[in-house]
Amino acid sequence: MKLESKNISIDIAGKSIVKDISISASKGEFVGIIGPNGCGKSTFLRSIYRAIKPKSGTIYLDGKDISKISFKESAKRVAVVGQFNNVNFDFTIEQMVMMGRTPYKRYMDRENKEDYDIVYEALKKVNMEKHSSRSFSTLSGGEKQRVLLARAMAQQSEMLILDEPTNHLDIKYQLQILGIVKSMGIGVIAALHDLNLAIMYCTKLYILKNGQVIAYGKPEDILTKELIRDVYEVECDIEKKPLNKHMYIKYHPNKSLL
Repeated sequence: MKLESKNISIDIAGKSIVKDISISASKGEFVGIIGPNGCGKSTFLRSIYRAIKPKSGTIYLDGKDISKISFKESAKRVAVVGQFNNVNFDFTIEQMVMMGRTPYKRYMDRENKEDYDIVYEALKKVNMEKHSSRSFSTLSGGEKQRVLLARAMAQQSEMLILDEPTNHLDIKYQLQILGIVKSMGIGVIAALHDLNLAIMYCTKLYILKNGQVIAYGKPEDILTKELIRDVYEVECDIEKKPLNKHMYIKYHPNKSLL
């Protein structure tokens, strides 16, 4: 499967938020969208999973305009894990994950054995199968994100959209969530804040500034001290480790504020 955006622009309240963004992601790719707060990352992703309609441009699934596909059908192919996980009703963990089976159901259809097998397999992958009857509202932030990831798994989609899924989690859960996602082997488009996590997990990055893509490519090819200074207005050093082929960013504190 391939998901592409072509020249997506989005205005909100008369203000241009996203400007002419084109990206692509295929099966097995982990594509990161990075940039400072307010640069348009989440707004752009919302257009991909059809929460908002762009002013111009087109989203394609395997070459087909997504606006020509029913919401039910696109939900079978594209799943979403967002950054907010509050719900207004007291669902159990099992009920939350079972919502991932909704695109496969007709009106008044009941869950069957296949649905339950898929749900419990998803819960097992995120190590939450022993807590299926527990209330979702009682979970910690990391546990909630694991359950929402299980719900996305239950959709059995070919593409997963992550909208800053780790920005309020501690290191353990950040690594756990992204590690599980990476192991799924599907296409992923993720808005991320932490550049070192992006380097660790992403095969390709798109860097946004003021609603526009200013650079894209492999992390090791495009992330430089100069680029990070321009985008984030901070100073840093970049270390490359030849043994494990990773690079690491070390930030410098603003001495004027110390």
